[in-house]
Amino acid sequence: MKNVIAAMLVSVTVMASGAAVAGDAAAGKAKSATCAGCHGPAGVSANPLWPNLAGQKEAYLAKQMKAFRDGGRSDPMMAPMAKPLTDDDIANLAAYYSSL
Repeated sequence: MKNVIAAMLVSVTVMASGAAVAGDAAAGKAKSATCAGCHGPAGVSANPLWPNLAGQKEAYLAKQMKAFRDGGRSDPMMAPMAKPLTDDDIANLAAYYSSL
């Protein structure tokens, strides 16, 4: 019985975390113009110091953007870019780049 309850809790947590990230890829594409300067217009960076965003996992992208925005990660170029992003902006950008 305890195993069944534990499995249910894990399932609910996984489903809830996935739903919290799901964004609108079309809105993310519109918002991504600012990102293209460093990460490339299709999410593939020409500079080896900047990561490719295309094809990354949606939850990973959202987590990293929130960390830059909230100060959990520090980078002199990325932090000011992420600071004005809302949770919806982040979800949309993550949905867009993960779809590429």
